[in-house]
Amino acid sequence: MTAPVPSDQGPAAGAGPAVDMHAHVAVPGVEALFAGEPGHAEQQRIDAITAGDASMAYNREHFGQVIPRLTDLGLRLAAMDAAGVDIQAVAPVPQSHAWAGRALAMRIVAVTNDAIAAFCAREPARLLPVGTVSLQHPDLAAEQLRHAVTALGMRGVQISTAAAPGVELDDPCLAGFWAAAEEHGAAVLIHPWGCTLGSRLNSYYLFNTVGNPVETALALSRIIFSGLLERHPGLKIWSAHGGGYLPSYIVRADHAWSARADALTTKRPPSELLRQTFTDSLVYTPGQLRHLVAVMGPGQVTLGSDYPFDMGVEDPVGRLAAAGLDEDTVTAIRGGNAARLLGPLPGRDLASERLPSPRCQGGRSSRAAPVAGAPRRQELS
Repeated sequence: MTAPVPSDQGPAAGAGPAVDMHAHVAVPGVEALFAGEPGHAEQQRIDAITAGDASMAYNREHFGQVIPRLTDLGLRLAAMDAAGVDIQAVAPVPQSHAWAGRALAMRIVAVTNDAIAAFCAREPARLLPVGTVSLQHPDLAAEQLRHAVTALGMRGVQISTAAAPGVELDDPCLAGFWAAAEEHGAAVLIHPWGCTLGSRLNSYYLFNTVGNPVETALALSRIIFSGLLERHPGLKIWSAHGGGYLPSYIVRADHAWSARADALTTKRPPSELLRQTFTDSLVYTPGQLRHLVAVMGPGQVTLGSDYPFDMGVEDPVGRLAAAGLDEDTVTAIRGGNAARLLGPLPGRDLASERLPSPRCQGGRSSRAAPVAGAPRRQELS
């Protein structure tokens, strides 16, 4: 994981528990379910082509090193203590099972979600479970989400940037899944599982450093332009790695929305709809975090470490302090926004979650200001 960075401005400590929204746990037993499956072998072949030999070899060694931290509760709690993290949302290690048929997909999800719920139940005051679903089987995914929330006490589910090859997150077949997520108030965490750009990314770890943010930007763009967020205003969608590349260049989407009839698909511009979603703070530098907050608004960014992988950071709380944001914004990102996303935090009632309203620097309102140059259009009829 990336080493701490020094603060370039005086830090604000913030208040309330620090909640890391981006952390993973391994469920070793699930691999036995698909051992020898042709679909799994084909997925491995595709992954190898995309990543390239050097990155595949490096990742095998790295994954072997982090397995103890992915499975050992004591090591996880010690790392949280060292980082000043009070609570962690724990999601499965991202893996693509989109190839799995219905019966196998049911077993994979059941084993994974049961294991994560049991792992978090060992330390319920500090760990919040986040499950998975078989999004390639939309009706099954909706039922799995309901079971995860109502029977297992999970706060949400993690999905990839597409449901299956050729099935994007705005596909009409997923309408029932999105309706179920809104109905149950479940957070939907978008985390890329591989990249579809293929062998063009097979050197220099580009399949991660370029591929992951591209995939997330594409997934969010399809969600935004499809009108999904206007049809389901109660959806709680969160994306990893600071929302990928989209927050850095959302003004281009706004321009297309204002200039082209084929992109004018929503009543509100893309930048406004983006600010209806949440992201994590995993953008590495103080300046980049300040930019992310300026684009998303202080009420839409959460802490994120990507524990325990090497593309993550060991000090998400320290990096938040290093960004030099005002006290209310730090409080919101530190944990207040996670409470809005996941629901009441362990050991706290609803009243205690009424944290100070996040305010932009300089005492402005918590509502994010329009992105510079963002267009305005009359509402669609």
